[in-house]
Amino acid sequence: MKAVADNFTNVYFRIFLLLLGFPLVAQAGDVDFSNYDVPLYTQIVDTIKAKIAPRLGEGTLTRERYFIIPFAYQDRENHPEFSHSFITVIRVFADNKQPNLTRGLAMRKYKNREFEAFTISWLPRDFLTNPHLCVFDGPGARLFPKQNKCPISPGRNFTLAETIKLAVDAKNAVAMWGPYEIRKEAFNRAVARKRLLDQGKIKYRADDRLYRQDKVAISCFHAMAGLDELFPNGGLFGTGFMMWGFNGTARVLIEYTEKASNKGLLLDPVDVKKDRSVSVYAPTAGGPVPYDPAKSAAAYHR
Repeated sequence: MKAVADNFTNVYFRIFLLLLGFPLVAQAGDVDFSNYDVPLYTQIVDTIKAKIAPRLGEGTLTRERYFIIPFAYQDRENHPEFSHSFITVIRVFADNKQPNLTRGLAMRKYKNREFEAFTISWLPRDFLTNPHLCVFDGPGARLFPKQNKCPISPGRNFTLAETIKLAVDAKNAVAMWGPYEIRKEAFNRAVARKRLLDQGKIKYRADDRLYRQDKVAISCFHAMAGLDELFPNGGLFGTGFMMWGFNGTARVLIEYTEKASNKGLLLDPVDVKKDRSVSVYAPTAGGPVPYDPAKSAAAYHR
């Protein structure tokens, strides 16, 4: 029991330090405007390709490779209703081998590489047309889940392009970590998670404390969290408090490091600060940035 208690204390002490390391107010930093006129979605896809391609090498790829790219977006005050965590999963096929395609996924191609990719981005089904998220409603709702009057909504798994559009429309800061290499077993679990969500049986609720264990409704955080368990507990002391936006996705990476790495599912080391790249909205090229939560960031305006 003492070992369990010590492990519990260690994990949550690390989370406390993590929160201290991710300030919720803007801080001045260097902003790169070199791709300012490139749409943010294109910037992100190009960055993913540029980071994965060297790892595959120039020669024949003799085995399949698998990667995850965690994301988050948030506004200046990190309001939970304007924050989101999501993840993209990629499978790169081996060369000169007939692949066993994943049902429901399209084969794509980049240069001489063929691959599959999908995103887990769990939001209310109508969020593109009605981007008004109820997170906490009622006196004491943040502390006492039974006080929260927010409704349960039908959910939908959004694509990466749709999710980035939501961030751009809100002029939010967008963070990306990785790519991190994973084992095939981790990819299969991510596919199973996607298929579970796509069934339409599980609904969406931002504050899912009363619903996730019974598989009634889950948040974006719990839709993407945990390579090793389907409905992990999340947030400071299990409440979800402050576990949204950048902090939420960083918490997922801590769990991956603590659990998935030990099971051999995550193959790369993780540094939640150094591995993060951030994109920020700027109204004009070279002009002031309304919200910049990073020491260095890339600018976007569309």
